[in-house]
Amino acid sequence: MSPDGLIATQVVLALLLAFLLGSIPFGLLLTRAAGLGDIRSIGSGNIGATNVLRTGHKGIAAATLLLDFLKGTVAVWLVAAMAGWPWAPLAAIAAVLGHCHPPWLGFKGGKAVATALGVMLGLHGMIFVVAGLTWLLVAAVTRTSSLSSLASVAVAPVVALAFAGNHAALALLVVALYVAWRHKGNIQRLLAGTEPRIGQGK
Repeated sequence: MSPDGLIATQVVLALLLAFLLGSIPFGLLLTRAAGLGDIRSIGSGNIGATNVLRTGHKGIAAATLLLDFLKGTVAVWLVAAMAGWPWAPLAAIAAVLGHCHPPWLGFKGGKAVATALGVMLGLHGMIFVVAGLTWLLVAAVTRTSSLSSLASVAVAPVVALAFAGNHAALALLVVALYVAWRHKGNIQRLLAGTEPRIGQGK
């Protein structure tokens, strides 16, 4: 195989690994390990930390949040180490898609907010800081997780443009648009004024 072919293979394998890392359903695994059954039968049916919190187990929800976050960060760093930093923005997209479409769960996963925040840290710390502070601020004011999530991913491409370059900004724009699409039901409820507050309902 030619050197270019080897590089291409390495890049493909690295991005596939990022997707597979993103696809690990920590919320499902942790709630099952705790004897809480299938998280997909609780609340919104989502495998993410917000729905895990609806079980009443804050520790498991926090662990889910942390692990979903870290898998995004690790995916970006791993691809950067394997294939080179220019491929890190694509790794961010791959990890988010992995969380949303895990092959182990029939390609039906979560909404990827924690993983999106994780890939932001992987790309540049300042992106994560600004997005994280945005989430906290909006959550403090509105007590609405979905609105906080949408605001945090919306600011990320702008911050990335200033600190991480065009490719990172474009990748995070794709991530933001996809996360917004995954939240389309939440957006409809926000517009109707029926979206539940943090820790309540669906």
